[in-house]
Amino acid sequence: MRGRSKLISAWAFAVAIASAAAASAQDVKHYRFAYDQPRNTGYSIAGDLFADKLKELSKGSMLIDQYPGAQLGQEPQILQLVKAGDVDFAIVSSANTATISPQAGVMSLHFLFRNEAHVIKGLADPQVFEAIRTMIDETTQGLHVIGTGSQGVRHIYSKKEIHKVDDIKAMKIRVQATATEDTMFPAYGAQTVHMPFGSVYTSLQTGVVEAAENSINVYLVNKHYEVAPVLSLTEHEANNALVFISDKLWQSLSAEQRQWVLAAAAEISAKEPAKAFELERTAATKLKSLGVKIVEDVDKKSFTTIADPYLDKLAKELGPHAEKIKNLIRAIN
Repeated sequence: MRGRSKLISAWAFAVAIASAAAASAQDVKHYRFAYDQPRNTGYSIAGDLFADKLKELSKGSMLIDQYPGAQLGQEPQILQLVKAGDVDFAIVSSANTATISPQAGVMSLHFLFRNEAHVIKGLADPQVFEAIRTMIDETTQGLHVIGTGSQGVRHIYSKKEIHKVDDIKAMKIRVQATATEDTMFPAYGAQTVHMPFGSVYTSLQTGVVEAAENSINVYLVNKHYEVAPVLSLTEHEANNALVFISDKLWQSLSAEQRQWVLAAAAEISAKEPAKAFELERTAATKLKSLGVKIVEDVDKKSFTTIADPYLDKLAKELGPHAEKIKNLIRAIN
């Protein structure tokens, strides 16, 4: 009887362990985090920072599955999936965010940011973040901003060198579909062309467009240098991004889980922009080794003379949220 009792006890213990393991496994949840750039970009840095911090804070109960390289669609599609609750988290450029909240175009104002340090400080500023969060909550539905990110600053690339604003007159340039871009590039004398990011390589190759603009690392990892081997450092626009959570997921989270999510997103705002600029410098070195011509002596004043008067005008036209964000950013020293 004693042996039988031991056997029953051992069996009961094993069942208890198995039940605990099953319950533990049920407590672990996986969430989708989507972006349209490949790994080894500012977006993947953001994804890693967020995933690691959320795993740490939740003690492994909230795990992030990343979907890079537009696996779930280009940025406008990703935004719609987040709004619908089919994607839990995403990092999307502020420019493409303007497709659902036009005032987000303020983050794309040309020469709004003075330099790299200004971008990093601005994206980490609590007042700027709160103004962006409020803008999204009051102008669109289905998602919320929980953090900010960067992919450096944008430059123009083509088959020809650009040293001053006159060099892009009449040039067909692929730009993001925002009111800001559609105002600024024609002001410089260029022709704007809209298309999904995934079509840019072929369009440069076939001559549908003569130039495009983006950050250095994005230009590198997407191999746009193969069809546009001259990169001119115009630094005309900060390549800002926003981190989103779907409202469907947000409403399902406990107060504690919400705090974990916000803390993990704050990790992106605090650390990712500086890491993104480090990536930009590494990418520039790599491009030079590949034979890409990098034009550093761009006369930025020829651009800013045209752009500066538009800062206040465009922000005001976009709306009160945009104007407030512009003023907050410009006030940062």
